[in-house]
Amino acid sequence: MALPPLDDADRARARERALASRRTRAEWKARLTRGEADLDGLLAASDADDALAGMRVADAVGALPGVGPRGVERILAACGIAPTRRLRGLGPRQRAALTASDGPAARSGT
Repeated sequence: MALPPLDDADRARARERALASRRTRAEWKARLTRGEADLDGLLAASDADDALAGMRVADAVGALPGVGPRGVERILAACGIAPTRRLRGLGPRQRAALTASDGPAARSGT
């Protein structure tokens, strides 16, 4: 499928939208790292914000304090979530497993 031709103004608008999305995701990751937000809040916000809905679950979990790359792998495996899954693509059971107070994300130091 061929992409439609874009003029310079269309490309500039697309760049601005992409930059705004990256900034939004970076702000939330920083808030998670600082402990100012939790996964429940991020998932709720992602329901209303397409930029957040496009964030990878692995990136969000990895931003939690005390969770490294191996911890991300363990948490995602315990919740039955593929490493490439985005917040938008999580099912209700996966969301519940990820945010449960006794779930793997809670046990990993968060």
